[in-house]
Amino acid sequence: MSTCTRDNSLGTLDLPDAFEDLTGVISGDLRVIVTALTQRAGERLLLSKKQRQQLHHALWNKLTRAINTMRPLDVERH
Repeated sequence: MSTCTRDNSLGTLDLPDAFEDLTGVISGDLRVIVTALTQRAGERLLLSKKQRQQLHHALWNKLTRAINTMRPLDVERH
């Protein structure tokens, strides 16, 4: 029998230095967004507890990855 080794760890925000003072605000907002989306999807799609957890982890990790790739606008380029 094979075992499934799925990484269920949550990603962390790693923002550029220009956004360092916003880390707490962004993290809190992200937590609220992911929770609301997970709750609504769970209710509408009748997801099990495990499916809700998987969705929550997937949303969190994808959104943190997207936020982490942001780069501040460089004023000197314009």
